[in-house]
Amino acid sequence: MARRRALTVCSVPGCPHLTPTGRCTQHRQQAEQQRGSARQRGYGQQHEQRFRPGVLARDPSCQCTDTSHGHGSPCGQPSHHADHWPRSRRELVALGLDPNDPVNGRGLCGPCHSSETARHQPGGWNR
Repeated sequence: MARRRALTVCSVPGCPHLTPTGRCTQHRQQAEQQRGSARQRGYGQQHEQRFRPGVLARDPSCQCTDTSHGHGSPCGQPSHHADHWPRSRRELVALGLDPNDPVNGRGLCGPCHSSETARHQPGGWNR
Protein backbone atom coordinates (compact mmCIF):
# COMPACT_ATOMS: atom_id res chain seq x y z
CA MET A 1 0.00 0.00 0.00
CA ALA A 2 1.38 3.40 -0.99
CA ARG A 3 1.99 5.90 1.79
CA ARG A 4 0.26 9.21 1.42
CA ARG A 5 2.20 12.35 2.07
CA ALA A 6 0.86 14.85 4.60
CA LEU A 7 -0.45 18.10 3.14
CA THR A 8 1.52 21.27 3.85
CA VAL A 9 0.77 24.95 3.33
CA CYS A 10 1.75 26.36 -0.09
CA SER A 11 5.37 27.61 -0.07
CA VAL A 12 4.36 31.05 -1.42
CA PRO A 13 4.31 33.45 1.56
CA GLY A 14 0.77 34.30 2.64
CA CYS A 15 -0.96 31.56 0.64
CA PRO A 16 -3.16 29.44 2.93
CA HIS A 17 -3.85 26.58 0.47
CA LEU A 18 -2.82 23.04 1.37
CA THR A 19 -0.81 21.02 -1.14
CA PRO A 20 1.07 17.70 -1.15
CA THR A 21 4.31 19.39 -2.27
CA GLY A 22 5.72 22.93 -2.65
CA ARG A 23 3.30 25.33 -4.29
CA CYS A 24 -0.46 25.07 -4.71
CA THR A 25 -1.89 24.57 -8.20
CA GLN A 26 -2.52 28.29 -8.76
CA HIS A 27 1.01 29.34 -7.80
CA ARG A 28 2.58 26.47 -9.75
CA GLN A 29 0.73 27.65 -12.89
CA GLN A 30 1.80 31.26 -12.31
CA ALA A 31 5.44 30.20 -11.95
CA GLU A 32 5.27 28.22 -15.23
CA GLN A 33 3.77 31.20 -17.08
CA GLN A 34 6.51 33.52 -15.79
CA ARG A 35 9.18 30.99 -16.73
CA GLY A 36 8.06 30.83 -20.37
CA SER A 37 8.42 28.01 -22.84
CA ALA A 38 11.73 26.35 -23.66
CA ARG A 39 11.79 28.25 -26.96
CA GLN A 40 11.17 31.55 -25.16
CA ARG A 41 14.09 30.78 -22.83
CA GLY A 42 16.44 30.29 -25.80
CA TYR A 43 16.36 26.52 -26.25
CA GLY A 44 15.52 26.57 -29.95
CA GLN A 45 16.79 24.95 -33.12
CA GLN A 46 20.49 25.68 -32.47
CA HIS A 47 20.21 24.09 -29.03
CA GLU A 48 18.54 20.97 -30.44
CA GLN A 49 20.76 20.59 -33.52
CA ARG A 50 24.13 21.78 -32.24
CA PHE A 51 24.52 22.08 -28.46
CA ARG A 52 22.69 18.99 -27.19
CA PRO A 53 24.00 16.49 -29.79
CA GLY A 54 27.55 17.85 -29.48
CA VAL A 55 27.58 17.60 -25.70
CA LEU A 56 26.03 14.12 -25.57
CA ALA A 57 28.39 12.80 -28.27
CA ARG A 58 31.39 14.05 -26.29
CA ASP A 59 30.01 13.01 -22.88
CA PRO A 60 28.09 9.72 -23.27
CA SER A 61 28.30 9.17 -19.51
CA CYS A 62 27.34 11.57 -16.72
CA GLN A 63 29.98 14.18 -15.88
CA CYS A 64 28.45 15.36 -12.60
CA THR A 65 30.68 16.95 -10.00
CA ASP A 66 28.36 16.05 -7.12
CA THR A 67 30.05 13.83 -4.55
CA SER A 68 26.80 12.77 -2.86
CA HIS A 69 26.94 9.39 -4.59
CA GLY A 70 29.82 8.51 -2.33
CA HIS A 71 32.93 8.11 -4.48
CA GLY A 72 33.99 11.68 -5.37
CA SER A 73 33.96 11.14 -9.14
CA PRO A 74 31.32 11.37 -11.86
CA CYS A 75 28.52 8.83 -11.33
CA GLY A 76 29.06 7.30 -14.79
CA GLN A 77 25.39 6.73 -15.66
CA PRO A 78 24.40 7.34 -19.31
CA SER A 79 23.97 11.05 -20.14
CA HIS A 80 20.53 12.15 -21.26
CA HIS A 81 20.78 15.91 -20.62
CA ALA A 82 23.11 18.55 -22.02
CA ASP A 83 23.76 20.96 -19.15
CA HIS A 84 25.33 24.41 -19.54
CA TRP A 85 28.43 24.37 -17.34
CA PRO A 86 30.43 25.95 -15.71
CA ARG A 87 28.44 29.02 -16.76
CA SER A 88 24.67 29.05 -17.18
CA ARG A 89 23.04 29.85 -20.51
CA ARG A 90 22.10 33.28 -19.11
CA GLU A 91 25.69 34.00 -18.10
CA LEU A 92 27.02 32.97 -21.52
CA VAL A 93 24.56 35.25 -23.32
CA ALA A 94 25.37 38.16 -20.96
CA LEU A 95 29.09 37.70 -21.70
CA GLY A 96 28.49 37.63 -25.45
CA LEU A 97 29.57 33.97 -25.69
CA ASP A 98 27.83 31.36 -27.83
CA PRO A 99 25.47 29.40 -25.54
CA ASN A 100 25.05 26.75 -28.24
CA ASP A 101 28.73 25.85 -28.49
CA PRO A 102 29.10 22.34 -27.02
CA VAL A 103 32.32 23.42 -25.29
CA ASN A 104 30.05 25.30 -22.84
CA GLY A 105 28.27 22.17 -21.64
CA ARG A 106 28.52 18.74 -20.05
CA GLY A 107 26.44 15.59 -20.25
CA LEU A 108 24.43 14.59 -17.17
CA CYS A 109 22.10 11.74 -16.25
CA GLY A 110 18.54 12.64 -15.25
CA PRO A 111 18.96 12.54 -11.45
CA CYS A 112 22.20 14.56 -11.51
CA HIS A 113 20.68 17.14 -13.88
CA SER A 114 17.66 17.56 -11.59
CA SER A 115 19.91 17.87 -8.55
CA GLU A 116 22.17 20.45 -10.22
CA THR A 117 19.19 22.48 -11.44
CA ALA A 118 17.66 22.47 -7.96
CA ARG A 119 20.87 23.72 -6.38
CA HIS A 120 22.22 26.21 -8.89
CA GLN A 121 19.52 27.71 -11.09
CA PRO A 122 17.56 30.84 -10.20
CA GLY A 123 14.32 29.63 -8.67
CA GLY A 124 15.79 26.17 -8.08
CA TRP A 125 13.44 24.23 -5.83
CA ASN A 126 16.00 23.68 -3.07
CA ARG A 127 16.58 27.38 -2.44
